[in-house]
Amino acid sequence: MKHFFLIATTVFFSLSVFSQSAEDLRSAKTNINFLFDLIHFRYVDRVELMPLVEKGTIEILKQLDPHSSFIPARDRARANEPLQGNFDGIGVSFQILRDTIVVLEAISGGPSERLGIQGGDKIVTIDGMNATGDSARNDVVFRHLRGPRGTVVNVGIFRNGEVRDYRIVRDRIPLHSVETFFMENATTGYIQVDRFSRTTAAEFKTALQSLIRQGAKNIILDLRGNTGGYMDQAIEMVDEFLERDKLIVYMEGTHQPRQNNVSTAGGMFTKGRLVVLIDERSASASEIVSGAVQDHDRGIIVGRRSFGKGLVQRPFPTPDESEIRLTIARYFTPSGRSIQKPYDDGNESYFADLMERFRHGELVHPDSIRLPDSLKYRTSGNRIVYGGGGIMPDIFTPIDTGRISDYFVDLRRTGTINNFVMNYMDRERQNLMRNYPTFESFYANFKTDEKFVAEFEQFAEEAGVKRNQIRMQSANGFLNQMVAEMRKDTTLSDSKTYHDYVERVLWSEERMREFLVNLANTEDANQRRIQEQSDEFILLQLKALLARNLYGTRYFFQTIRSIDQGYQRALKVVEDESLFKQLKISQ
Repeated sequence: MKHFFLIATTVFFSLSVFSQSAEDLRSAKTNINFLFDLIHFRYVDRVELMPLVEKGTIEILKQLDPHSSFIPARDRARANEPLQGNFDGIGVSFQILRDTIVVLEAISGGPSERLGIQGGDKIVTIDGMNATGDSARNDVVFRHLRGPRGTVVNVGIFRNGEVRDYRIVRDRIPLHSVETFFMENATTGYIQVDRFSRTTAAEFKTALQSLIRQGAKNIILDLRGNTGGYMDQAIEMVDEFLERDKLIVYMEGTHQPRQNNVSTAGGMFTKGRLVVLIDERSASASEIVSGAVQDHDRGIIVGRRSFGKGLVQRPFPTPDESEIRLTIARYFTPSGRSIQKPYDDGNESYFADLMERFRHGELVHPDSIRLPDSLKYRTSGNRIVYGGGGIMPDIFTPIDTGRISDYFVDLRRTGTINNFVMNYMDRERQNLMRNYPTFESFYANFKTDEKFVAEFEQFAEEAGVKRNQIRMQSANGFLNQMVAEMRKDTTLSDSKTYHDYVERVLWSEERMREFLVNLANTEDANQRRIQEQSDEFILLQLKALLARNLYGTRYFFQTIRSIDQGYQRALKVVEDESLFKQLKISQ
């Protein structure tokens, strides 16, 4: 009888909740319809209702969570391109340089490459329209060069002093998410994944298979800066690392029953040392991968705490072909962790979190992170891990700010580095390809010598970027520091008059001079130290950009990896057999 009463009570309560929810929905619809009827029939002026609907939808979704969103029909195709893994167009990457569209690279297998268009070519006309000067804008390029597959665009290309006309038939162009993979040495391979698009799992498997064939026994998987994408692609990736019937991730929500995703048989890399690189921009699908690897003690996570996005969105097309991406569930790692960070303080605070992490030192010192015991979970091997705000790495690597000199900041702000590379390539491309026909010969033999450095510095100065140019904000900060030090005088509160206060607070001229000169000397020494590291970074970045322009995007990281501290730490970790044994990580 008691059992029957409990069931009856539960059913009645559920029906009551459902009834109340249905009544709330009816009331909401009634009020919204009433509002739009009122505006349409009674408002003083004639109003276009659809723009109001768009703005209202955006604001309503903002009240739910930071990741539910609305995409108007006009923006839907462009918004989905990175996730689809392809687009329709002519197949070039480009940069606007001095009011001219310069081709950086003709995408392999695309229509432009098939016609012989190459890096360094300048697009000067599109379908007879001038494409230089004010017309050389990103929106113009996207609007006129992209278009449905099979359609034609006529392009004028300037090369070697003459304009050549090309009739290009647009085609499906791949957007690779696994652009860079290579063997670091005889046993260690590296794979960089930029995002989780519809083609990521297939691209990843191709890269992994290639590295295994070349002898890879260790893998470094780089998910830094990867903000996520399709959940199923992350699940397929993890499947290559785990034995059969291991829980990868599960999702659950009020209207979404729990759904478990488990590994299948036949993973390519279920044995061998694995390191996953993450940082504060690694989110969503990246956190599914790193969370599963960590919870099953399958690999070591290296880097900094990830973003903390544990909400699952599903796209819902609207009648006018717009799209609502609505959060339908939370996902949980195999140990039961939700890694979603709090968003109770609103969207602005939520997205400002990364800046807050930087301000309070988390990106430099892991000790600044405080996680409560209530968020503590256990891995398969009984190691402690935490939920509630991203994936905490097993090995911390601080953000590298030591190379960011004032000079480098000014170079980036003005685009001088990219502009110099494009200018240099325009003049030297043929010589470079003749002298360095392969990336390997370029990497080993191209030197940023004194002549190259002098040319770059002259180019930068002509662009208004000078060395050893002090920042007045920093200089004025010396005065603020001195005033703060003056205020530490414990006798100031004993002042009887304002004159008395000033007499007490002011230092002698000699003491002020000594204090300020010491601050200035310390900062000058600090800037010299930073400048030395920054100069090395700038020159290597220039070389990497040249490599990208000559041989393709994948060679940028291969050139710059020698000074990537996160990568170098991951390399040491993946080759440290004793560390894997100490942490009881499978290998």
